[in-house]
Amino acid sequence: MNSPAGTEGPAGRAGRFAGRSVVVTGAARGIGLRIAERFAAEGAGVLMADADPGVVDAARRLGADSRAAVLGVRTDVTAPEDVDRAFALADETWGRLDVLVNNAGVITISRLEDLALDDWQRVLAVNTTGAFLCAQAAATLMRREGAGGRILNAASGQARQGFVYTPHYAASKFGVVGLTQSLAKELAADRITVNAYCPGIVGSDMWDYNDREWGRLLGDYAPGELMAEWVAGIPLGRAGTGDDIANLLLFLASDEAEYITGQAINVDGGMFMN
Repeated sequence: MNSPAGTEGPAGRAGRFAGRSVVVTGAARGIGLRIAERFAAEGAGVLMADADPGVVDAARRLGADSRAAVLGVRTDVTAPEDVDRAFALADETWGRLDVLVNNAGVITISRLEDLALDDWQRVLAVNTTGAFLCAQAAATLMRREGAGGRILNAASGQARQGFVYTPHYAASKFGVVGLTQSLAKELAADRITVNAYCPGIVGSDMWDYNDREWGRLLGDYAPGELMAEWVAGIPLGRAGTGDDIANLLLFLASDEAEYITGQAINVDGGMFMN
């Protein structure tokens, strides 16, 4: 995946990803926002996509703070027309796409007998179908340019081992790993690598929800107690951060990782060791 000649990126700033463009989904807050911030700090042009309309303001703030070329577009990754519009905007702006970070994801937690079909379908649609639609759009642009590319898909510790009260979430993340492996084989000839990242417990709005709902169903825990118990069992002794995730993705998106594809890499402090 080669940069254009010169050392200046889309924002006119030198950096490891100068001259490259990146799409990050689920970028309005939390891990996705931190990923976008880190790529922007490295000189990339960044398109932030999220179903939350607040992504537009988040991108405006990031662009002003970093002086990077950052765009925000409201995008439902389950809607093909939204996905097409987002990637067309990246293409119109930079004329190329180098990296896709399929970070968008949702979860619900409930007992099997209470799990609504709508919740099942929504979680699969966002986490797995959304990753497929975005990868399809990204690969089209990457193949056209012929310079290779990187597709990075959000899996989870639940792509290693399903957990109680979240069969739909586990199924969606196991699906992401299968998608990653299949696309890695198909796109290798085009020098497009495809890898998945598997976060564990990371401080975020999603994990606030997880703490509350799992805590309620597993034993009426007080807020924060269940997460503290789980974090105490992590070998490295702490929850993850957005930077822990971004550090891995910046490497996988770099030239140094050009011989790594089809992998699902844990970034969880040792929660899962497989």
